[in-house]
Amino acid sequence: MKTFGILTGGGDAPGLNAVIRAVARRSAPRGIRLLGIRHGWKGLLSKETVELDARAVSGILHRGGTILGTSRTNPFKSPDTAAAAQENVRALGLDALIAIGGEDTLGVAARLSAAGLPVVGVPKTIDNDLSGTDVTFGFDTAVSIATEAIDRLHSTAESHDRVIVCEVMGRHAGWIALHAGMAGGADHILVPERTVDVEAVCASIRRRRERGVMFSIVVASEGAVLPEGEVTKDAETDAFGHVKLGGIGERLAKEIERRTGFETRVSVLGHIQRGGSPTAHDRVLASRFGVHACDMVARGEFGRMAALQGNVVTSVPLADATKTLKRVPAEYFDVARVFFG
Repeated sequence: MKTFGILTGGGDAPGLNAVIRAVARRSAPRGIRLLGIRHGWKGLLSKETVELDARAVSGILHRGGTILGTSRTNPFKSPDTAAAAQENVRALGLDALIAIGGEDTLGVAARLSAAGLPVVGVPKTIDNDLSGTDVTFGFDTAVSIATEAIDRLHSTAESHDRVIVCEVMGRHAGWIALHAGMAGGADHILVPERTVDVEAVCASIRRRRERGVMFSIVVASEGAVLPEGEVTKDAETDAFGHVKLGGIGERLAKEIERRTGFETRVSVLGHIQRGGSPTAHDRVLASRFGVHACDMVARGEFGRMAALQGNVVTSVPLADATKTLKRVPAEYFDVARVFFG
């Protein structure tokens, strides 16, 4: 009997459980034993596993988070842990390892594959910033949650004649801000791909007031960059060298109020965007990715990642998918600009 391993790494995203369920359901009829690895790469280093039979994955399709747990552990942070990760794939008797994650998790998967291990990847990130795939699961849910929040902020902003800055997730790519901002009718959208022009934001708010529209909604990615640089919580970094972002909304709100004299508030959505049940779109996409990942293993397509191109699920090399981030192109942002102010 063959044994597949499966793990979820990095930040949680709605749809992770749908992938796990799909892999289990595709594997069982083929007589494959599925071993869940707890808490991402951390669990691989400690060989913390759980059997994933039909009962274990029953009723998880609609659940947010991940039944396997996750972490931001980087096994390649030291030569010893890198060697341990490779050895434990063999020690657990894994004929294949399916890694579900974003740029960091799949970056590790790519390095393990380069070392000769049978690894395939499934793209997961609410930021939608992985190359090689048109969209990642979790993104649609995050956008839906952010859009609903913006809709609700409109009514309170209008009631009080306020400016409200809504800070959403998006470290290096502004896909959530752009989609949610456009869908929610934001009056200005700020993304990491373009340095923030605070005066331009204030000018658009003033123009609305001149037209008699006394409120404004500004949507900002957490990674939006001011002329003086990123806004960070502290200087500490995680296992992959990322600083903790946060505070751009508060900084912008204070500056807008100082420059315009208009009462300004901030709403930080934070982890609300990650939590809860996935949308129907994300459940279906995650399920398609999970089934395709199993089929990739069956065909020996190791070192590759499941990807959506058009409406077709295919695969691309892991190294290509993690080499560069997929960022918002200028022409896409220019469409959003039509609706500013």
